[in-house]
Amino acid sequence: MTTPTIELIHAHGSARRYKPDPVPAPVIETIVAAGQRASTSSNLQTYSVVAVTEPSKREKLAELCGGQRHVREAPLFLAWCADRARLDRVCTLRGYTQNTETVENFLVAAVDAAIAAQNAALAAESLGLGICYIGAIRNDPQAVIALLELPRRVFPITGMTVGWPEQTPRTRPRLPLEAVLHWERYNPDQDAALAAYDQAMIETGIYKAARGKDGGTEAHGWLEHSARRVSRPARPHLLDELKKQGFGMA
Repeated sequence: MTTPTIELIHAHGSARRYKPDPVPAPVIETIVAAGQRASTSSNLQTYSVVAVTEPSKREKLAELCGGQRHVREAPLFLAWCADRARLDRVCTLRGYTQNTETVENFLVAAVDAAIAAQNAALAAESLGLGICYIGAIRNDPQAVIALLELPRRVFPITGMTVGWPEQTPRTRPRLPLEAVLHWERYNPDQDAALAAYDQAMIETGIYKAARGKDGGTEAHGWLEHSARRVSRPARPHLLDELKKQGFGMA
């Protein structure tokens, strides 16, 4: 069973090479408006997006995002942010004080921003544009906050490069459905599915051969890539950065 929408979803691949042609403002507005039609918790719409087209600012963002070339070269960078600053104003207008002291309040905003971003990504791809998510926007949140002049209670969740791709982005295999879809209860017996996926990823050649634990060279598949990646701490500074920006974590 399929539809044009499902086919578009399955055709997704991250675009990391872009033509220099700009993305016109009406197209950007169309993409973001599509993002706004995403589901949102209690209709609070706790997200905002900053569109960056100015070359020097994209250059600075590229530096903050680990020197990624496509952040510099894509004609458009969208910074999707959790935004509870707007609700501070709403509360002031109605005589309330917003509570942002719980993990739930931040999670609502982060999930809202992510869902809106994915709606916008699909809209962009339907127009022939390519996109790539940039998690490295969280490498140095304070620098991004300063660069984009984000007020208190606005926090960058993910970046997104957008532009006309030089070539059709490569679609990567995903985990077998049986590793992700569980019926009635969680099924921990996933070794066969993981092994099959690991082999599929090895065959793509996406991951280069790596030095194994015994000192020799071994095929580098998804298992080795993922295990190595998650064995290291990832951005341990974020909790303090969130608190600085006005998000409590009680």
